[in-house]
Formats: sequence, structure tokens, C-alpha cells
Amino acid sequence: MSFLFGGRSNKTFKPTKNIPEGTHQYDLMKHAAATLGSGNLRLAVLLPEGEDLNEWVAVNTVDFFNQINMLYGTITEFCTEESCPVMSAGPKYEYHWADGQTVKKPIKCSAPKYIDYLMTWVQDQLDDEALFPSKIGVPFPKNFLASAKTILKRLFRVYAHIYHQHFSEVVHLREEAHLNTSFKHFIFFVQEFILIEKRELAPLQELIDKYSGRAIPGSSVSGVASTNSSNSTPTIPSIPEERSLGNAGQRSSTSINQNFSNTPALSANYHAFLSQNYH
Repeated sequence: MSFLFGGRSNKTFKPTKNIPEGTHQYDLMKHAAATLGSGNLRLAVLLPEGEDLNEWVAVNTVDFFNQINMLYGTITEFCTEESCPVMSAGPKYEYHWADGQTVKKPIKCSAPKYIDYLMTWVQDQLDDEALFPSKIGVPFPKNFLASAKTILKRLFRVYAHIYHQHFSEVVHLREEAHLNTSFKHFIFFVQEFILIEKRELAPLQELIDKYSGRAIPGSSVSGVASTNSSNSTPTIPSIPEERSLGNAGQRSSTSINQNFSNTPALSANYHAFLSQNYH
């Protein structure tokens, strides 16, 4: 269970990942929960004095997985093969799935299928004691931070899809405060430790700038490449194949393509949200 949501009962997409009681990581989780209770998210993401960065990243990565698991679990009935035939984040970003093992060549798939692949893959990483050791005295592997960066980069895509394609349902369910707080916490954390490249954050860049106090007056609503007419084509940044994660053996290829025909009008709700108050 995520320490951000406390004891709140939620439908989850995948089983939540629990950190065993009695471990140092459990103590770190309790510390993070107490710090979050102060309401200062910038303070909550800071590495506690004297603690190991890898352990801190591991604890928070598990928690972000649980948070996103719960958030996506609330809107799964709206995210279907019919409503979301491609995994997209607005009209300009489309993600193709590959994990380098079961799916070696990037495949185009629906959003629910992509997110199922993604969350199952993340679960497998978190359950791997060689990559995410929970026992005292067991060191983290040298490739841990690289692996955690890939996990967090992919989890961001679920936030991006929810904001662009399902924000109206989130509002209808009165879950927007949870979504906004969770995403703000996530962004402050990855910014603090430089865990995701800026170009990967482009689908939600303007929202990120608002949270970071860097919003630029007159900037495009979506925070990504914009056009002057509906018939013009924006420049889409190319995302090369990701590098190997070393001993973990994961290799992912993600392509971002233009796709204007399959993007639901729900993305307009995200645009409207940007012009209103945010949490």
C-alpha cells in the first residue's frame, strides 16, 4: 500500500508491492510517510541524512508503482481496446512496447495492453531480489540506478496517458486531487535526483513547469510541439532504442510516432485543467 494514500481502499490494477516489516527499507518508508504528512513535497523527496541513495530510490520506486497502480485501477473500465487503441499521451506521442526478452521488437498495441505489459514488467523488476534487495547487508547491483531510471521513465507514461486521455473520468470520480498530488510527488522526486531525461517528460512539460514554478506566460497548452493550424504537422523528437540495463538483461525499444486520428477528445480536458487551479 502506498504511504501517500494511507489506508484508503482502492481498486488496484496489479497487486500492490509491500516492503517487508522489520527491514531498513520499511523504516525508510515510514520516514517518508511521516515527511509527506507535513505537506511539503519538496522536503519529502530529499535523501534523509546518512542514508544510502540506492535504498531511498528503491523505496520510492516501489511506492510510485503502488500509487500508479491504484490510480490506473480506478479508470480501467474507461481505458479499453476501443477507447484507447494505441498507447498515447495526447496527439503527438505514441509509445510502442518492447522489453528485450518476451517482446524484442517494438510492437504497437492498445493502451490497456501496453500498461499491462509495463506494470507486469515493473512487478518482475521489483520482485527480483538481485535487483531490489530487501535483506539487510545485501548490496544493490552496480546497474541499479540505471534500472530504476528505466522503471520510472516508463511509469511516467501511465501518468501522461491518464492526464491526456482520461482526465475527465478522473474528475468525474473525484480522484483529481490524488492524481495531482501523486504526480507532483513523482516529479519532485525524479527532478531531485535527475532520474528522467527532460525530453521524456515532454507530454506533460507545461504541467511540470507549473508545479516547479517555471511556467512561461503564453506557452502552448500542452507543453509539447505546437502547430498554427490543424493541418500542419509538428516536429516529433525521435527516441532512440534504449541501452541495455546490464546484468538485468532488459532492453527496451520505444518509438514515439505521430498519431492524430486515434486520440480521443478527452485530451481537451487535460488542456482545460492546465488553465485552472492545480493541486
